[in-house]
Amino acid sequence: MGNSLHNKIYLGRRSVAVLNNKRVQAMICVGAFASIGLVWLAIRAFK
Repeated sequence: MGNSLHNKIYLGRRSVAVLNNKRVQAMICVGAFASIGLVWLAIRAFK
């Protein structure tokens, strides 16, 4: 029963629990701001 629906649901919940980690949230936030900054610089460079 390694590929049962219960295991898939449990793995899904586990991945959501990883997002509750403060370090992961901080890395996602920093990555998002860096991406926004790069897009802003690219838009300014092409105008």
